[in-house]
Amino acid sequence: MITHIQGKLVEKNPTDVTIDCNGVGYLLNISLHTFSKIPDQENIKLFTHLQVKEDSHTLFGFSSLSEREIFRLLISVNGIGASIARTMLSSLSPKEIREGIATENVALIQSIKGIGAKTAQRVILDLKDKILKVYDIDELSAPQSNTNKDEALSALDVLGFQKKQSERVVDNILKMQSDADVETIIKQALKNL
Repeated sequence: MITHIQGKLVEKNPTDVTIDCNGVGYLLNISLHTFSKIPDQENIKLFTHLQVKEDSHTLFGFSSLSEREIFRLLISVNGIGASIARTMLSSLSPKEIREGIATENVALIQSIKGIGAKTAQRVILDLKDKILKVYDIDELSAPQSNTNKDEALSALDVLGFQKKQSERVVDNILKMQSDADVETIIKQALKNL
């Protein structure tokens, strides 16, 4: 298994790079996230994943070990191939994908081009426990914020506010104050609705 490649950067494109390693040029497929992290200097090192199929051997390059680990977790899900996993890592950072799965944020995962509701739910269902275990994310903090959000949205619905508008306002409140309790969310939302 090829675990990393270090050498001279010959060519850099948004979807792939070519690295010359002792006279051999390696083509590595990359995500936009890795593309943005690659410095424009001669000598670079990328962590790799080698995908072997009947008709091809494909190298994928990653700027960090955590991005490679997320890629490997994603391709372990039934229905997620290497190209979809690369699209996911091009649309969201590895940290955003990790947190989206840990907090069961179906809308975030579904916002990626080519990912439908069922696939997003399958990704979350298959990977949530692994993500919580590997990255030691506190499980209580993840769903709790969702519960607070759901309770606040339910209360606003009872008060007669439109669901889409309420959701937008509550999401903005949680962006600024992620640990807000239900009462705080409702009070802030009433000021902004």
